[in-house]
Amino acid sequence: MASKNSGSRMEVPQAKEAMNRFKMEVANEIGVNLKDGYNGDLTSREAGSVGGEMVRQMIRKQEESMK
Repeated sequence: MASKNSGSRMEVPQAKEAMNRFKMEVANEIGVNLKDGYNGDLTSREAGSVGGEMVRQMIRKQEESMK
């Protein structure tokens, strides 16, 4: 049985760093002022827009690789 927090845990340390870089790139692209460390000053809309755009880009890249 999976632990409660298994969805937010990265098993491969390099993957975590790559996802953090990707998150910063996406935030920059869409104009969200994301910084290293604490980002509690972001609105839910801003934080959600970063995550949503990350998912859209990952899906788009996967679809392109399947062509």
